[in-house]
Amino acid sequence: MDTVDRRIIAALRTNGRLTYADLGRQVGLSASAVHERVGKLEAAGVITGYHAVVDPMTVGLGVTALVGIHPTDTADDEDVAAALAELPEVESCYRVAGDEAFVVKVRVATVDELERSLGRLRRINGVARTRSTVVLSTRFEGRPNVSDVEGPTPRTDG
Repeated sequence: MDTVDRRIIAALRTNGRLTYADLGRQVGLSASAVHERVGKLEAAGVITGYHAVVDPMTVGLGVTALVGIHPTDTADDEDVAAALAELPEVESCYRVAGDEAFVVKVRVATVDELERSLGRLRRINGVARTRSTVVLSTRFEGRPNVSDVEGPTPRTDG
């Protein structure tokens, strides 16, 4: 992956609806050259999909919580992750280091629905307990990372 590929990725992360012509103008290539590069990035699994960004509040999902999942001593991470994936209110799932095995982002309509969701999470085989943090407001999320354009930051410590 070169600098042009990184610029294509950054542009698509900002606006996934860009035409190949618009994308080509942004990165200095023809539409057909950009089309070929995007196809290669998709085939390589770098670009895994496209989606609409929706304001959760406008679709009735006014409560967001970050929930830490503490496993039992005998928990199988793959089984727990598969069970988490079955819950439609679990928007994102992260495997993390520390006491918690996973942190999930849950979006629901009300605090009552959050309480029911937490009950469903706790009933998953392999979940010992949960720790919840309710989001009061979202300043930003899902923003493109500027390193997408520049690539990895070179080390300066020797």
